[in-house]
Parts: sequence; structure tokens; C-alpha cells
Amino acid sequence: MVAMLDPKTLTVLVTGATSGFGAATVRRFHKAGARVIGTGRRKDRLDALKKELGERCHVLNFDITDRDAAMKMLTTLPAEFSRINVVIANAGGAVGLDPAQSADLNDWDQMIATNINGVTYTVRATLPGMMERDEGHIVIIGSIAGSYPYPGGNVYGGVKAFTHQFALNVRCDILGSNIRVTSVEPGLAETEFSVVRFKGDKAKADKVYEGVKPMVADDIAEQIFFCCTMPRHVNINAIESMATMQAWSPFAIKRKT
Repeated sequence: MVAMLDPKTLTVLVTGATSGFGAATVRRFHKAGARVIGTGRRKDRLDALKKELGERCHVLNFDITDRDAAMKMLTTLPAEFSRINVVIANAGGAVGLDPAQSADLNDWDQMIATNINGVTYTVRATLPGMMERDEGHIVIIGSIAGSYPYPGGNVYGGVKAFTHQFALNVRCDILGSNIRVTSVEPGLAETEFSVVRFKGDKAKADKVYEGVKPMVADDIAEQIFFCCTMPRHVNINAIESMATMQAWSPFAIKRKT
């Protein structure tokens, strides 16, 4: 049997590393011996992550929706972190749960900026170096919302459908190279996701997970780690997961009475 890829050979860039899936993924790869680079907007959290993990961790403080900053992020890396061969495009999230007819356009703009622009900037900034070295793995963090609609999911579901299709299409473009592309698509997972979605309303966010055991950030980090440490000739196209107590509802039908 072909051995799994040794994580000690990896230099891993993770966007949105200040919380949730991103922070857990940085820690998972670092624990396994990889060099890790975490990016994010919250400098205090990045500094704390760097202090926690030490010399095999480097952090970059910028907003992934800033195109110029994103395209320049690799130019400031120390030499020992410059040969990135795993990129986790994780920065994203949902804002609001209002129906389309009354949703706040600022919420829609924010979701498009982070989940679409941020992901595409990340891939475009890092892919040329991988192509030049003929080695790498791009992991895009999607959501089951990209496949299964729900009330209030409007733009969030739309942007996650985009990331799924974007991952597949990038794979088509780089066919013939030794670069892999994976879309990781979680369902119910308890992180700061719902706190952000409900704009800081912790009580409302807690209701989402009430009475059920959701997945947690470490569960998703483990799935990402699995995909990235498979033998180099194996590409996991997409991995979709849900909490055991989560499934699909019957079709909604509005009947006239």
C-alpha cells in the first residue's frame, strides 16, 4: 500500500485562521509537523496563535477581500515559508438570515466579498507558484448550503455553490499537473459562525445548536488533514459531512386553503 503523504513535508497557508475551522486547521497541521501560515484580520488573535505555536508558525495580518493585499501576501514571507504546497481557502461565512425580499444588501455584499472574492484572490495568488514547482493542493471550504437550499440561505447558498463549482473548474484548468483541488463542505458545526451570522447575538446563535450534538472545528480540520495527506496520486474532489442528527427535510409545499 502506498504511504500517506508525510505532513512534515508541507508548508500550509490557511486564510481566516483567527477562529473556527481556520484556527483548528492551523493547529492540526502544526501538530503533525508542518510549517503553517495563518492569515486574518484580527491581529491580536494571530499574535496569540503565533505565540502558542512558535517557530513553525508565521502569521499575516490583512483582509482577504483586499485584492492588492491578497495578491502581495506571498512577497513578505520568510524564505523558509515561501514554498507553499497546501492552501486552505477558508475565510468566509454567512451574515444575516433574512429572506431575499428584505435582506440587507450590505450583508449580501459582505458574503460575496469574503466567500467569492476572498477565495478567488487566494487561489490566484498562490496557484502560479504551485504550477511552477508542479506540486500542491488547494482546499476550498464550502458548505452543504451550496447543495441544499433553506429559507434565508439565499446569497450564502449561492456563494457556496460558486465555491464548489470553482473548485471543480480549477481542477480542469490544471489537469496534467501534480496539483490537487478539494472542496470541503460541512454541515452543522458549532463555531463562531452563527454568532457572526446573527451579528453578535449569542443567545440566538446558541439556539442553532440547542438539543443536538453538532460537529466542531476539530472535526472539520481532521477532514481537511485527511484529504491533504492522502498519497499524491489521490485527489479527493469533494467531502461533504453533517452532524449525525442533521439530515434533509421533505419538500416544502405551500397549499391554498
